[in-house]
Amino acid sequence: MEKNQSDKQLNSITLLNQMASDPYYLFHFLAFFSYIPVRCSASHVLSPPFSSYLLHREIQAVIAFSLLTAIKMVRKETWEAFIADTLFFAKIFLFGIALVVDYHLALWYSLVFLVVYTLTQQPPYQGIGATLQLTPLQLEALLTDGNTSRFWLVEYRELSSSTCVQTSRVFPELSITYSNKNLSFGVVDLGLFPNTAEKFGISLGSSDKLPKYILFENGVEITRFPEMDFEAKTSTFTITKKLLCQHFELDRHLLDYINSK
Repeated sequence: MEKNQSDKQLNSITLLNQMASDPYYLFHFLAFFSYIPVRCSASHVLSPPFSSYLLHREIQAVIAFSLLTAIKMVRKETWEAFIADTLFFAKIFLFGIALVVDYHLALWYSLVFLVVYTLTQQPPYQGIGATLQLTPLQLEALLTDGNTSRFWLVEYRELSSSTCVQTSRVFPELSITYSNKNLSFGVVDLGLFPNTAEKFGISLGSSDKLPKYILFENGVEITRFPEMDFEAKTSTFTITKKLLCQHFELDRHLLDYINSK
């Protein structure tokens, strides 16, 4: 219990350090913070009725933003997804308030956020859990080697995809719970090895195709997620630990390993 609490505190500290040092978070913070001096300067030239009107709009924006943030905090499974949505909503509300002040200010913030989007990218989860970062050759060698794990669950991702970034902690956290001598977890970055995608029947034409998860037994693919029919029936879905556990029956694999000991 104490170990879990210390791990959570360490993860929180790591996340805070990353948010303070990473350009993606730093530039967003500077952009949002810049509204304070702009607002203070504008208050001297705005008429009292308009200042009162603007204050009411700011209070409404803060309340609406707080409610959306609370809802997203409950519904989102990863911090990366929660932060991405929170920043998105903050941009919308800041643009709306800036538009009330002056449309030139709104255009300026639009330009700033466009530059930030162009120059920076949200960093993925840094922990690796019990996963192995593999090259295609290493994966092929492990799958064909009879002395390695019977089952290999492999995540194919591309960290230039926002979806892959926002779900980047799901797989490592799963590996901590379910990794054993019979089931191993590996990650292949298709951003570094794009030619590998075609070999495993993965399309890189659209970012919503990734991440892709494939379960191998003795080097042979037995199932993958999402499957083609699942993608056709479900236009939008969120990858969660529960969803992956159910699809790959990870609890059963863990029980089989425990019973075989």
